[in-house]
Amino acid sequence: MFGAVLEYSADRVITPACARLACVGASDLEHVREIALALPEVSERIGHGAPCFFVREKRPICYFHDHHNDDRVSLWCPAPPGVQDQLVGAEPERFFKPTPSAKGTFSDWLGVFLDTPGDVAVDWDEIAEILEDAFRLVAPASAVAQLDRR
Repeated sequence: MFGAVLEYSADRVITPACARLACVGASDLEHVREIALALPEVSERIGHGAPCFFVREKRPICYFHDHHNDDRVSLWCPAPPGVQDQLVGAEPERFFKPTPSAKGTFSDWLGVFLDTPGDVAVDWDEIAEILEDAFRLVAPASAVAQLDRR
């Protein structure tokens, strides 16, 4: 367990605004962090009170949080057209439509529950694919080219 502090680099410590996030198993955030930070030019910082990952410090690729204290831990990521409706319609216990902001931000993003109930385990290969798709949507062409060269 994290306690109240999440460490993400040797020289910086972040403290989540959502107390429930501090109780999330370290392995979930570590899995997300490992996947996201392996993408070119991605960094992590607190955004909306939770650990977030950004391309070149500006373009978000996901949020790992308990939005509005809804007691659910999830990722929110930009998604290609049609993917949100397809996945939410097929597996609403695993995927959801994030609540859009007043400006409409998040309206086409995909929400993925990481605290699924029962025997539904998180598929980390699928999470990696979702994060890579999100990255390709928001990253500059040069960063996408870096990924493609790997």
